[in-house]
Amino acid sequence: MTNRLNPDDQQHVEAYLRLSQHQVERRPFRPWMLLVVVLGVTIGLGLLSRLISYLTL
Repeated sequence: MTNRLNPDDQQHVEAYLRLSQHQVERRPFRPWMLLVVVLGVTIGLGLLSRLISYLTL
C-alpha cells in the first residue's frame, strides 16, 4: 500500500504516534480466555432467563 500523505504530514503522524501516551504496553491476546468469557456469559444469561420464566409462569 502506498503512502498517500506528503512527507511533512507523515512526519507529523509518526511524531504523534511516538508520544508516550500512544505506546501502552498490552498483554497478549488470549483467544481461549475470550471463548471462556463468551461461553460463561451465554450460559449465565440462559440460566437467568430460565429462572425468570420459571418464576413468572
